[in-house]
Amino acid sequence: MGREQRVQQQRRQPSAAQPDGPPCPRADEWNAHDYAEILINSSLDMIIGVDARRRIMTFNPAAERTFGYRREEVLGKSVDLLYADAAEGVQVHGQAFARGGFTGEIRNRRKNGEIFYSYLSASVMRDPQGQVVGVMGISRDITEQKQTEAKLAELVTQLQQSRDDLISLLNLLRLGTAMTDEAGRITFLSQTAQQLLGLAHESAMGKRWDEVWPFDAQDTARLQAMAQKPPQRRTRVLVRSETPDGRHYWIEIDIQDDPRNPQRKIFFLYDVSEVHDLRRLLDEKAQFYDLVGKSRPMALVYQQIRDVARVDSTVLIEGETGTGKELVARAIHAASHRRDKPFVTVNCAGLTESLVASQLFGHKRGAFTGAIADHQGLFEAANGGTLFLDEIGDLPLPIQTSLLRVLQEREIVRLGESRARKIDVRILAATHRQLSEEVAKGNFRADLLYRIRVARIHLAPLRERREDIPLLASTFLRQCRAATGKPVQEISNEAMGLLLAYPWPGNVRELKNAVEFAVIRCRDTVIRPEDLPPEILDLQPERVSRGESPSVDEKTRLLSALATAKGNRTVAARLLGVSRATFYRRLAAFAVSP
Repeated sequence: MGREQRVQQQRRQPSAAQPDGPPCPRADEWNAHDYAEILINSSLDMIIGVDARRRIMTFNPAAERTFGYRREEVLGKSVDLLYADAAEGVQVHGQAFARGGFTGEIRNRRKNGEIFYSYLSASVMRDPQGQVVGVMGISRDITEQKQTEAKLAELVTQLQQSRDDLISLLNLLRLGTAMTDEAGRITFLSQTAQQLLGLAHESAMGKRWDEVWPFDAQDTARLQAMAQKPPQRRTRVLVRSETPDGRHYWIEIDIQDDPRNPQRKIFFLYDVSEVHDLRRLLDEKAQFYDLVGKSRPMALVYQQIRDVARVDSTVLIEGETGTGKELVARAIHAASHRRDKPFVTVNCAGLTESLVASQLFGHKRGAFTGAIADHQGLFEAANGGTLFLDEIGDLPLPIQTSLLRVLQEREIVRLGESRARKIDVRILAATHRQLSEEVAKGNFRADLLYRIRVARIHLAPLRERREDIPLLASTFLRQCRAATGKPVQEISNEAMGLLLAYPWPGNVRELKNAVEFAVIRCRDTVIRPEDLPPEILDLQPERVSRGESPSVDEKTRLLSALATAKGNRTVAARLLGVSRATFYRRLAAFAVSP
């Protein structure tokens, strides 16, 4: 009984096991050939068999759908019909016959001439005597896979090119970049970062940044603390890098979270060595000995110091309390030919009237009760150098007479002695009083005033040279940081605006104390308004230290700030507590031309 007859008979006699489904022949009624034919025809892969002469003998439905040929069109024809290149087909079958099989990608041609790729797995077929009678191949169309691979390869190339372009751009911008994983281990280090840190990429990879970067313990601790803060509270950290080959860099480091994982960090390293060096040079130009300032009044003071330092004339230094009169006296002494001799300071307001003569001129043993030994006075102690009489306006009148004689005769007489002693002392005097008014009141000798006022230097109050406040505040901040060891790096714009707006009745001394107060109170690396003394916080910044009402219009406030800052737009912006860009926009909006 043939296969078709068996199938028809089975259809006429439905199986009891499947009353609701199509009829199915019993398994014992199928032979191996039937199974093979069913498998070949139902396979989703192309199955093509050729004989020893490379003629197509088997061509399943999947092959028909893929190639576009009907089975009858190809049976008995050369298999080269199905290859894009006949030579490639000969090579494939040659390998299959020689080696017993072939596996790999080949190029095929459809009936319409279209070329496509397939993956072929072919093996030889043998008869019962072991003779090769043909090749059976199973293949699958991989054209879409090849196209996908090509697109992926193109994307990978584009990504690699973008990465290379980004790194090149960062290196051209002199911007160092470092990336770390969740544990702080370095995963990327740009060429610029390698140079600034003195590290090789290979040696740094996989190591914790805080263990290999060449910063001191204090700078490392500041960076660690900054990395722990929320992103909106982070500021740049200035550190000093010393590389193994002896080079030094000043680097500002900005720490950001990796957008893909906030536990990872991106460090941006800005080389500010040149800016730092220029800033140091500017500071040096703005500093004359221990005096700090680059305003016009201070430039005049520096020139006057140079002028009077060349001569030995008596100098009267005038200025409010806290303006730095003693610093001027020390600068005159340091710039003079007496710089290697003593500099002696006397606070005349602190001298007791009963002992002032003894303290200034000295005394002989037994000159008065308690004089148990000869005593050298301050004039003798300063012999060859400079004697600075601070607050000379508070000197008692009897001592003014004795001082006048010393200035005229250049000699002193100790109490209890009659022998005069020659002295070589330069006198520098200072006062916060208006001595001409004291003369009119009878509190100060007119002839002494003329004697000590041969040359005079006037120190302007801090409120008249506000442009020096940022420089002075930065100087005091550096000094306080060194003295306290606290990592306070800068003063915020808002806090600086308050410092610029405050009237400073105590002048430079009060400013220094305010900065020290802020450094002690500061819990961050940046001084903010809340860190300043309460008397400064009580001043409303919008009043610009001129007493305007908060209801005054915007244009008036702009003009008032400019007037207070003497036309300096940067200072005026700080007075208003806004950025310079915002200040310029407001000027343009009101058509104000400073």
